[in-house]
Amino acid sequence: MSRFVISALHLGLGAVLAVGLTACNRDANADGGVGGTASQAQSAAAGPKYARVVSVTPVRDQASAPQQVCHDEVVTQRAPVKDQHQIAGTAIGAVAGGLLGNQVGGGKGRTLATVAGALGGGYAGHEIQKNRQENNTVSSTQRRCNTVAGKGGDKIVGYDVAYEYNGVTRTIRMDHDPGDRVQVQEGVVAVSDAAH
Repeated sequence: MSRFVISALHLGLGAVLAVGLTACNRDANADGGVGGTASQAQSAAAGPKYARVVSVTPVRDQASAPQQVCHDEVVTQRAPVKDQHQIAGTAIGAVAGGLLGNQVGGGKGRTLATVAGALGGGYAGHEIQKNRQENNTVSSTQRRCNTVAGKGGDKIVGYDVAYEYNGVTRTIRMDHDPGDRVQVQEGVVAVSDAAH
């Protein structure tokens, strides 16, 4: 019984192959032209076949969206002043100058030297504190952000080519404009530098 099944399978497989080859031959003869002879079909099949280009659309590189670019920046600024009138420096300078002036001379001279020392010391203390406050700085890190325009959008990266062959329209992406026709094999572009 198994021999019978194997023989039946062989016969069925042979029939399928025969029908397939007959269909292929019929398709090859049909491509030779309507009403053409078998020799015309073979000569037409031997030469290159071309399809008519219906449209060519350039494909451009997509522009990237604007982006925000951030960086850290060290900012140095003057420290806030607590004693804007430099009272502490003036007072300390006046006391120090008065003490030094008091060491000089005697009697009315000592009094004059003490007053002159207090005035000079007060002025010197005021100026010293003022200079320190002007040169007193504070550094901090601040984040700065800018919006940068996107790039791209102008460069052509390929061409979408629509072509018609035997009444069927197909589309393929190529890296060049093919002109008014493209070479085909079995209805598909044969020679192309198609971008994938």
